[in-house]
Amino acid sequence: MALRLVMMATGGFALPTFRALLEGKHTVVGLFTQPDRTGRGHHRHVNPLKELALERGLPVFQPEKANTTEAVADLAALVPDLCVVAAYGQILSAELLAVPRLGAINVHASILPRYRGAAPIQTAILQGETETGVTIFQIEPKLDAGPILGIERTPIGPRETSGELEGRLASLGAELAVKVVDQLADGTAQPIVQDGAQASRAPRLKKESGRIDWNRSTRQIDCQVRALQPWPLAYSTLVMGGDKEGGAGSGSGRSLRLIVLEVAAAEDHADVAAAPGSIMIADKQRMVVQASGGAVEIRRLQPEGKRAMTVAEFLTGNPVRSGDRFET
Repeated sequence: MALRLVMMATGGFALPTFRALLEGKHTVVGLFTQPDRTGRGHHRHVNPLKELALERGLPVFQPEKANTTEAVADLAALVPDLCVVAAYGQILSAELLAVPRLGAINVHASILPRYRGAAPIQTAILQGETETGVTIFQIEPKLDAGPILGIERTPIGPRETSGELEGRLASLGAELAVKVVDQLADGTAQPIVQDGAQASRAPRLKKESGRIDWNRSTRQIDCQVRALQPWPLAYSTLVMGGDKEGGAGSGSGRSLRLIVLEVAAAEDHADVAAAPGSIMIADKQRMVVQASGGAVEIRRLQPEGKRAMTVAEFLTGNPVRSGDRFET
């Protein structure tokens, strides 16, 4: 039987799922999405789900809080059989979850019970995982803890960023969501209770999460750089012209805040006696930085307020010398 579906979503990760459900055999009767936000320059961020819903003539609801009496009443008026949630950004109350006949399911970008929370894609890369996936689960009031209805796995590429991985997982999630909705419709879904003892958290990232600690290993720094693209981005402060052993406050050196976009291990250039953050090589083409137990070659970066560039382009206008270093 065809179900009446309500989509509850905001981010681009949810767009393939929304499209797939609109094109499927079930009936999408409305969209709940976050309120419109104003960014820099007072420009409103484009919400592609809202635009698609309006194109299809669907009602759009944008409550600041989805669990209010008014928002729950709006949902009930749609008489949904099932809510499909993806990157919505709000915890749903038991009262709201009781409105749809079949409750609500969530499209989550990790292999649960690992990485419950707001940043599962970034956390998987940060932790050096080589595999991740998408889990569809029945939503309960406790965060990402409901019974699992389906899992699709995929390897993480050795150079893959969070942004690239999110795009692949979004497509996988759309295919899996359609399959799970069909199973719920015909009564063949087989929920599997999560093992809470295996659970780990993936909390929301902050801008400060991007600061590179050069006391970490080359592998950890590489994972951080890839995990934090496109946001909040890994960064470090280069101190130029200061005392060799000093930091930002020593000598008369100037400091440059650099966003680091691509790195690679350069183990053959490591010097165990050098302090982490020290510049080991800085010629016209390469910049190698000492880390813990190895060295990191920076390949692409972006000076604050400027465009992204290769390290060779950066070194042309910013000659780096012996004694320069990154803050740790």
